[in-house]
Amino acid sequence: MSRKHLFEFEDQQWLPEFIRNYMTDFLQFLSNKTAMYKGIVPIIEKGLKQSQTNQIIDLASGGGGGLIWLNTELRKHNPDLKILLTDYFPNIPAFEHTQKQADNFDFVKTQVDARNVPENLKGLRTQFLSFHHFKPKDAQQILQNAIDSNSSIAIFEGQERSFQSIMAMIFSPFSVLVTAPFIRPFHIGRIIFTYLIPIVPLLIVWDGVVSSLRTYSVEEMDELVSKLDNKENFNWEVGRVKSGPTKILYLLGTRK
Repeated sequence: MSRKHLFEFEDQQWLPEFIRNYMTDFLQFLSNKTAMYKGIVPIIEKGLKQSQTNQIIDLASGGGGGLIWLNTELRKHNPDLKILLTDYFPNIPAFEHTQKQADNFDFVKTQVDARNVPENLKGLRTQFLSFHHFKPKDAQQILQNAIDSNSSIAIFEGQERSFQSIMAMIFSPFSVLVTAPFIRPFHIGRIIFTYLIPIVPLLIVWDGVVSSLRTYSVEEMDELVSKLDNKENFNWEVGRVKSGPTKILYLLGTRK
């Protein structure tokens, strides 16, 4: 099926910040409590090694994604690893919660645009479940900015444009209902807007389906790379890898 860039509630500036935070908190919880990122650990390790860095600059972090789980795995071979969380709509309570889980997390409180990352943020750039939020022109700008700043980049998507992925998203509200009381930091508002006024599960199912329809295929990622200036200065790898209960689409660009 062709890519359709429909709107997601999470992208809208008018969406109340606390509702957006409840949504990204759910994604963070699910990512950390499942083995969905198991298969990409070698890819991140390769990115760090080829970039000769021990720092990850995570872009469009949302609620922190699965970085708590990934951090534990990555530090087995990279004990000096540092992870910096950033976002255009930073979820500060979630960032603070993540920071408490390990001594190598830090975060930026102000807006960071993945299309134009501040030059002082040095390290392997990562994006988890967020690349699809950007239209082709903006997605290409993210990659071009990485090249222009000589920064390696690793992008991962846990959904794709397929019937199976869309069906999984349709059933996602059940996961929201089951997990809401266990998500930290705890907020009574999350309980209210999950069970009494079920805004959060409704928005998550919509955004989940749209995320699948928006996700770039391997071929489309290759096409984005082909349009970049000075792309020959980087090594590029695009593919799909089995990871826990799912398959992860990934793009890895490391400076030569």
